[in-house]
Amino acid sequence: MGNEKHFNGSQALSDIVLGMSDGLTVPFALAAGLSSALHDNNLIVTAGLAEVAAGSIAMGLGGYLAAKTSAEHYNNERQREAYEIEHMPEAEEQEVDDALVVYGISKDTRLKFIEDLKQNKENYIEFMMRFELGLERPNPNQAYKSGLVIALAYVAGGIIPLVSYWHTSTPNDGLIWSSVSTGVVLLVFGYFKSKLTGQNPIWGAVRVCFISAVAAGAAYLLAKFFGG
Repeated sequence: MGNEKHFNGSQALSDIVLGMSDGLTVPFALAAGLSSALHDNNLIVTAGLAEVAAGSIAMGLGGYLAAKTSAEHYNNERQREAYEIEHMPEAEEQEVDDALVVYGISKDTRLKFIEDLKQNKENYIEFMMRFELGLERPNPNQAYKSGLVIALAYVAGGIIPLVSYWHTSTPNDGLIWSSVSTGVVLLVFGYFKSKLTGQNPIWGAVRVCFISAVAAGAAYLLAKFFGG
């Protein structure tokens, strides 16, 4: 019998993808834009590092607040379900029956299931949270973890486009090598991200790289145009 292969994407992986995608793209676009307007690699690196610092904080805080809001929503809905089970038992039992009938379960089995479920209020609430609202109990520490992982992933991605400017003497040389190194990392990143999520890895790699190239190209042309 063959083994079934399913990808169970963890929250940590989602946070890494979110942080690193922006970390690779935004500082690269900024450095590209500055390369057409400035003549000093040190200024580009300084501005890039400032953006990486600000961006990682903003992204990390955004991830923290999103996870915090999700946890608060879950807790509010759980309290509401507990109240309804206590004060509106007939309506809640009908909702359980409605959730089961779509699977073709016989009426006798549904009634027996509802009676068994009512014996344990916590299980009853958990069932309603999952099958009525589609909500899973969040990790109480998820907000802190998401914020930290996103911020660190942003820093890891953001440093890559800037490294070339440390080892070259002119912005144009820095941009060339930054484009090569960032492009390679984006292709690899896009490939494995798409492979893990069951998408076409080649197309995923090209798509990620193309988006970053468009952003960097736009920043470069705008800076060149307005910078004279």
